[in-house]
Amino acid sequence: MFYILEVEDHVRVEPKHFGLPTAEAIEKQLNEDYVDSITKEFGHVAAVLSIGKIDDGIIISGDGAAYYNSEFKLLTWKPELHELVYGTISEITNFGAFIQIGPARGMIHISQTMEDYVSVNKTGTLSGKSSKRSLGKDDDCIARTVAISYKAGSPKIGLTMRQSGLGKLQWLDEDKKKKETAAKKTARKTEKTGGRKGGKK
Repeated sequence: MFYILEVEDHVRVEPKHFGLPTAEAIEKQLNEDYVDSITKEFGHVAAVLSIGKIDDGIIISGDGAAYYNSEFKLLTWKPELHELVYGTISEITNFGAFIQIGPARGMIHISQTMEDYVSVNKTGTLSGKSSKRSLGKDDDCIARTVAISYKAGSPKIGLTMRQSGLGKLQWLDEDKKKKETAAKKTARKTEKTGGRKGGKK
């Protein structure tokens, strides 16, 4: 999920930025320090949106940089447990699929791709034995986040598509059409029987 965060922090402006106006120097330093960084607190920082209040700078003995207590806004993306995510399959493997969601990649284990027995076929797609449905690279999907780990720096995101309303967009369209067809058949049947259970008496 994307967030706009309001942050107050002491920004360490390196000497290479000293010739610039203070706000511009701080903006450059923030872009270098924050953009594309990943932390458990902020998630993935996508951009520095704006800079607000800037206090007078201070210099600490033995450090050539200047420090400015500043307020600024960041655009971040942070995965949340149980949230629905939209993404595109970026890779198929023997154990499942990787899906690009925002600036990160999540992993869907082969057992979580669909309600079926799934195997990898020669064309590099995942196929359901009974449903005959297939999942391949560049397919657009909706999944749910079921696990998040920050142990190795970048978050490891576990996903599932084995719930109602999840899966490849094409599957969801097919399911919707089936429900609409079934509803129409039920409506026609009800009209024929005059709305009475069991038909005519």
